[in-house]
Order: sequence, then C-alpha cells, then structure tokens
Amino acid sequence: MNTRLLLVGCGKMGSAMLEGWLAQGLEAGNVYIVEQAETAAKLQTSYGINGVADIKDVPQDFIPQVVLFAVKPQVLPDVIANYKSLVRAETVFLSVAAGKTINFFASNLGEMARIVRAMPNTPAAVSRGMTVMCPTDNVSIAQRDMCETLLKTVGLVSWVEDENLMDAVTALSGSGPAYIFHLVEAMAQAGETAGLPADQAMLLARQTVVGAGFLLDASEDTAATLRQNVTSPGGTTAAALDVLMDQKSGLPELMTRAVEAARKRSVELAG
Repeated sequence: MNTRLLLVGCGKMGSAMLEGWLAQGLEAGNVYIVEQAETAAKLQTSYGINGVADIKDVPQDFIPQVVLFAVKPQVLPDVIANYKSLVRAETVFLSVAAGKTINFFASNLGEMARIVRAMPNTPAAVSRGMTVMCPTDNVSIAQRDMCETLLKTVGLVSWVEDENLMDAVTALSGSGPAYIFHLVEAMAQAGETAGLPADQAMLLARQTVVGAGFLLDASEDTAATLRQNVTSPGGTTAAALDVLMDQKSGLPELMTRAVEAARKRSVELAG
C-alpha cells in the first residue's frame, strides 16, 4: 500500500485505522499526521510516521493522494480552511467526521474538491466496523478504491450515491451499536427479574449477544434462518418471540420508530 496519506487527527478511530494500515504494508514514510505537538511526537516515535503539529509543517513537495479528516466534528470549522491549498485533481478528501455534509466541505474547500463522506461506527475500534461512504461526482474510480482500501482495515465498507441516505445510515449502523448495548442491558435486567443474580444475568446476556454475533458472521444463513433454527414450535423461544414479534408492540415496530427518530435527528443536526 503506497498511498500518500495526510491524516488529520489521530484519536481512537484514527489510531485504529493507522495500526491497520501499517499492518497491511502502508509505508510509514508516506504518512503525515497533523496532531497536537506532544501527540504528534509520540506517534512519530511509536510508528515511525511523520507527526506534525500544523499543516504548515508538512513539506510542500508532499502531495497527498488522500486527506483524511478524523477530528471531532466541532473542531472542523476551525481548521478546514487550512487545507484548501491542497485541492487538486490527484487528492481526495475523505471525512469520518459525523454529521459534516459534503456541502460543508465543498463550501470550505471549493467546488473543485473531490470529497468522500464516510460514516463508520464504533466497532471500527476493534476492526469490526461498518462504514458507509458517499462520493462527489468528480471522485474517480481509483480514488474510490483508495478510500475503500483504507477503511476496509477497520471493517466492512458499503457505498451510497445519494447523500440523503446518509441520515438513514447514521440511524441504522452509526447509532446501531448503542441499540445492541441497550439490548444487552435489557436482557440482563429481564434475567434478574426472572431470578438470576445481577452479575450472572449480565454475563449470560453479554455472551449470548457476542456469540450470536459471531455465529451470524460465520454462517452463510440469513438472520431469519438462524432465528428459525433456534425456535422449536411451541417451545420456550417461540413463546418469547410471540412477544418480541408482535406487530403492534413488538421489536420490529419499536426498532422502526427508533431508527426513524435517529434519522430525523440526523437531518436536524446536519441542517
């Protein structure tokens, strides 16, 4: 992997990606990271990459193929203008900053900028993430491939061409890990109500969700088929699913309402 990369911000997400890139053969000399001075120095010592505290410290003869923004969304408005000088045909701007639209980048970098907006989720920190990306029309196939290669280091990647769908993406996979964590909480609480000690109920809930996730990942069967495989007619699982799958008050209706609430809030925040 010989991509010339400028990484702006190297927190948890940036660090997870950096370790993945270096493990897959990205040459450390091809990477510049813009971070606070102390952090930049530590990154340079730990990984052998070029750490700088200011974009002005990047050599002018270093022409990045990808500028990846991995800073917090609230920081971007204060720093984005510093990168306008990097706009050129051979450079694509890739952002994993939640809620920052393509229009935000275009208005600050100029209409000629090639932009890819990405929405990863927190399991990317353990290389099990789900990232969805949306490009501007001027992003080349080669640039799409570079962005996909970079983000595949932290999980699976999918694309949408309509940016309006990014609000649904945010609501489903971006916020989705929180739904699963709450499911574990709810299962553990239900186990306590059924008589189990609190610590044991949490252990059972956690491992059941973790194990089911691994099984879903390893199996070629659909989620529906795996559900059916666990469910014996008239058995205990069927009794529980009669409640969870109720058309009026069950999980499908509840999840639809929850995802729609998150989607609407994403639209409001982006606006």
